[in-house]
Amino acid sequence: MSPHKPFNDVMEHKQNIEGAPINKGGRLPLPIKIIGYFLFGGMMMMMILGMIANFIF
Repeated sequence: MSPHKPFNDVMEHKQNIEGAPINKGGRLPLPIKIIGYFLFGGMMMMMILGMIANFIF
């Protein structure tokens, strides 16, 4: 089954008549990915450094 082919009549109606967008797989643009990597990476590093500092002090 093709990823762009609707699996029933209701989905076909939404795509053709109502203009529902076809899902492209949920990929984010590169700048948003980079921002997400920095945010989540920074949070993880702060958590790890906080646990290390808690054991030291």
